[in-house]
Amino acid sequence: MPKPPLLDGLRFAFGTLTVLPVRVTRWDRAAARGGMLCAPVAGLVVGLLAAALGTLLLLLGASPLLAAVATAAVPAVLTRGLHLDGLADTADGLGSGKPAEDALRIMKQSDIGPFGVITLVFVLLAQVAALAQAYETSWARGAFAAVVSAGAARLVLTLAARTGVPPARPEGLGAAVAGTVPVTGALLTAGAVIAAAAGAGALFGTYDVVRTALAVLLAVAAAELLLRHCTRRFGGVTGDVFGGLAETAATTALVVLSLA
Repeated sequence: MPKPPLLDGLRFAFGTLTVLPVRVTRWDRAAARGGMLCAPVAGLVVGLLAAALGTLLLLLGASPLLAAVATAAVPAVLTRGLHLDGLADTADGLGSGKPAEDALRIMKQSDIGPFGVITLVFVLLAQVAALAQAYETSWARGAFAAVVSAGAARLVLTLAARTGVPPARPEGLGAAVAGTVPVTGALLTAGAVIAAAAGAGALFGTYDVVRTALAVLLAVAAAELLLRHCTRRFGGVTGDVFGGLAETAATTALVVLSLA
């Protein structure tokens, strides 16, 4: 008996976007479409696990800074560092100033160049600083920021996989998922994630409904700007670009949520 499409999509999302023990049973365009539509669900799980570790450390007497470091480390571990690696490679490709073919070759190299190192340092510092500020307010706000940022990070993957966004290479994960999600489905998913995040923000007060929705919207906007720039520079998207988009969105959401 064939598996429901939703189950195939969830398997694809968790099997490709996390290290959780989920086996991808289908590797075709339909499964990729379902997987990218389910990407925010994978982000929710990653965010909850990150929030759980940060909260546990606080309860054990750790400082907000240490809790923030642990919280930021969980998504890196659960993705094998692929999103951070993608961010670094994308920064190296963009920073090289070379034509698309040469820039893509630079991105495929195993080493990390100066642009990648600098980008990683500042992005991780921003994430840790924003989480520490949230945890200083309360464990609940820190945990909430971790969950929302992880969800926003995966939502932009759904949007980047929409039809009309071409792959830069004929092979790789980027090519497997590029253009698989109908624009309507991507927009509906974005609306659902924003509404859910804003609704959860209501637990902290009316102001947080607006701030949380704004955090996700600005995360999407920042990732969209990067996506368009990468598409112009490289001729499309790659797996590295997807990783860069996720980290850009997560950082943006965390910074907005840390603002009073």
